[in-house]
Amino acid sequence: MSLSASALPFDDIRNLVRQMPGPDEEARQEARARDAQLTKPAGSLGRLEELAEWVAGWSGQGRPKITRPLVAIFAANHGVAAKGVSAFPASVTRQMVENFAAGGAAINQLCIAHDLGLKVFDLALDMPTPDITEDDAFDEANCAATMAFGMEAVAGGTDLLCLGEMGIANTTVAAAVFAALFGGAPGDWVGPGTGVDADGMARKRAAVEAAVARIGGERDPLEILRRVGGREIAAMAGAVLAARLQRIPVIVDGFVTTAAAAVLYAMDPEALDHCLFAHVSAEPAHRRALETMGKTPLLDMGMRLGEGTGAALAAGIVKAATQVHDGMATFADAGVADKDG
Repeated sequence: MSLSASALPFDDIRNLVRQMPGPDEEARQEARARDAQLTKPAGSLGRLEELAEWVAGWSGQGRPKITRPLVAIFAANHGVAAKGVSAFPASVTRQMVENFAAGGAAINQLCIAHDLGLKVFDLALDMPTPDITEDDAFDEANCAATMAFGMEAVAGGTDLLCLGEMGIANTTVAAAVFAALFGGAPGDWVGPGTGVDADGMARKRAAVEAAVARIGGERDPLEILRRVGGREIAAMAGAVLAARLQRIPVIVDGFVTTAAAAVLYAMDPEALDHCLFAHVSAEPAHRRALETMGKTPLLDMGMRLGEGTGAALAAGIVKAATQVHDGMATFADAGVADKDG
């Protein structure tokens, strides 16, 4: 799919962030009241109960159901790959997109296992963004247009959006985004990604340091995205924003998808209240990013594949939570005495 969305100026994006709705408190309270009547001790299903209530609040359904879950994978290439920051060449991005289409990737199997829809968005793979150690990734119009493209990606209809990505060198780009947004030594945000050796790590660290130094202490989140981000990161940030405006709960995958979400967090710490963070990646700085934003991941599986795989696993749990909430009998339905007799 080519970039065809009309551009949203950054001021319009900022206005959309300011207009984000909060949760539907009436639906949330309705879900909480039903949970109290289900045939189980109060709180006995732990976080499953919290997940059902979370879906209720953000979907506006007091008795939440998930019938159209979607994993959306955004794929892009990056000029910084030429700096030798990845264990794989940039051509692998295209090859993996073809593998997704053929049904041969890990994410395909997880979508089958959990009955999830899957869409893959090719973000101009044959035109990598510039090397962020030397030049800005976008001008404002193209960055905004890519965010708008991500916003339109949810237009087909879904009631649970799971974000995924594919892009050789995108952990380098994500590390630069985190370092610029949250500070600290740029190299501390760098990890092995696809499995680079010590020399690769040194090149990767140098690339992130150079990219962050080049933008000279820029603090505006959208400008940081424009200058050191990537197309998949911009598109995912747009998708998260569109989902909030449409009251669609979102599951964020790993290190790179969290970088996209972090751009919105830096604009407004409440911008991610409709998001569940699926897991903590084996990429070391992911835990640091989650802690910086005060987010608790659902899973810790030692995963670092990307593709939305962690989000797909979490979606299975979220679907189970809503099925339990909707399908369980109440004490009255089952003729079972509750704690009050």
